Amino acid sequence: MTKRERRNGTEQPSAVALRAGLTREQLDALTTLEHFRWELRFVRRPLFLEPIPVVFHPDGERYAVLEADGSLNENPGFEIRR
Repeated sequence: MTKRERRNGTEQPSAVALRAGLTREQLDALTTLEHFRWELRFVRRPLFLEPIPVVFHPDGERYAVLEADGSLNENPGFEIRR
């Protein structure tokens, strides 16, 4: 069984759509991180679970998950394909 590539170059969601469903703490932390040029690139939305926002460092090599309490988790337990 082959895996189908879902990242096919379709348009990216807007900043408002990415922020939808994030906690106040996550939004506050994101605002602070954006001052340091971190970028919210995508949000994983697993069924029946809370959204998992993923932010990237300006160098593009480091990433972290914004936890529900606004803390950064630089070892989230999953790899990002590049």
